[in-house]
Amino acid sequence: MHPYMFSTTIIFLVEEDNEGGYVAQALGESIITQADTLEALRIMVKDAIACHFEEGENRPRLIRLHIVRDEVLAL
Repeated sequence: MHPYMFSTTIIFLVEEDNEGGYVAQALGESIITQADTLEALRIMVKDAIACHFEEGENRPRLIRLHIVRDEVLAL
């Protein structure tokens, strides 16, 4: 990937919330949001980006959601 693409991509770490739903936190930025479903979370992340960054060069062009899900297996 071209280095320019890294500067225009923001990565969110997405985890299931203990109380239900999902929480997304941006890596390297002070952005956090939550929603009940992944579909709603995608909308909330886009809205959070629009509120955090002014229109222009610094606003990311791509959003990458890194969804982390723990599973426990019994042996």
